[in-house]
Amino acid sequence: MAGHSKWANIQHRKKAQDAKRGKLFTRLIKEIVVAAKAGGSDLDANASLRTAVDKAKSQSVPKDAIERAVKRGAGELDGSDYEEIRYEGYGPAGVAFIVDCLSDNRNRTVAEVRHAFTKAGGNLGQSGSVAYLFDSVGVLLYSPDHDEDQIMEAALEAGAEDVIVADDGSIEVLTTAEEYVAVKQAMTEAGLEPEDSDLTMRASVNAELDLDNAGKVLRLVDLLETSDDVQDVYYNAEIPEQAYEAETG
Repeated sequence: MAGHSKWANIQHRKKAQDAKRGKLFTRLIKEIVVAAKAGGSDLDANASLRTAVDKAKSQSVPKDAIERAVKRGAGELDGSDYEEIRYEGYGPAGVAFIVDCLSDNRNRTVAEVRHAFTKAGGNLGQSGSVAYLFDSVGVLLYSPDHDEDQIMEAALEAGAEDVIVADDGSIEVLTTAEEYVAVKQAMTEAGLEPEDSDLTMRASVNAELDLDNAGKVLRLVDLLETSDDVQDVYYNAEIPEQAYEAETG
């Protein structure tokens, strides 16, 4: 199955994340705390915690910070109590947004999210207003220098849902949310560790934007991500590579 170019866009987003690494660390630590609180501190028995820890390690979060976050979530250390909150809305050009947050102050969080939407020319919607456009999926990303046939054979044997080859030759292995950890482990054991992987929300249909509207969408993403309470931002738009380049310089 063919798809749009992914590799360059992923690299541009990583460059933008690196510029905000302190905030990124904060978000990753929160995710670990919440996962440990919900399912305990055993990584083998808690798939959500394992995913959160793997993500933190991939971003070079210090080992001791990860361990403290696990203990805080499991109740072994004192710390803030976070709740998961999801907001839905529409951004520039009618693009649908899902914004996942972890917060210890719901009033502060909704005020920050609403301000970002308003400033960018969008608006918050009701719960469920755009969620039907998205599915929860696991994604394993491989760079263009990987062998397509090898990835496809290993992925299908591991129980993946689909394998997508993008225009630039990069490869995405898609899984259900439930099978994500198992498929990633199987691929890694087969010597095919992905360059990037995550549980994400993926839209069933993406709008193709011109550079102007793409830039406006990315500005809204940046505004949302300035909030320490915002964990993840999802939207149903194809962003041209030139728009990422303009954003990151």
